[in-house]
Amino acid sequence: MNPSASAGAAPDPAAADLGFMTRALELACTAAQHGEVPVGAVLVRAGEVIGEGWNAPLAGHDPCAHAEILALRAAGQHARNYRLPGTTLYVTLEPCAMCAGALLWARVERVVWGAADPKSGAAGSVIDLFAEPRLNHHARAEGGLLAEQSAQLLRAFFVQRRAVP
Repeated sequence: MNPSASAGAAPDPAAADLGFMTRALELACTAAQHGEVPVGAVLVRAGEVIGEGWNAPLAGHDPCAHAEILALRAAGQHARNYRLPGTTLYVTLEPCAMCAGALLWARVERVVWGAADPKSGAAGSVIDLFAEPRLNHHARAEGGLLAEQSAQLLRAFFVQRRAVP
């Protein structure tokens, strides 16, 4: 499913990026509806969604159940392989070190993220694991797509959480 493709037209990469990030925002809303930090992720290969996920560490009592990890797990099952070359991950929040490491192990080619994470972002905010020259794989990391919408969703979630007695 390519959200930007129309009959006979060449796909527009910018429109595809926007469409897939919009889907990641929808998944982030699902996380918020379940009481989880609103982060959503979509993994795409050749214009097709092969994995999706939203944050679920609270529900699963699993510190590794970040949106990126769940999207990788779904994609691995879909591809029947833990290596996922030629893929792009769209995620609403800059990946943490755990998720960045998993994305590198999976050989994800490109990571597109929304809001920066100045406290634990591993795509340039705190550290940049994707550009670490000592690692044997690198991914192109591009931040800021739908950043304001992603950040607003996070802000609203935490305002609501702090307001609950």
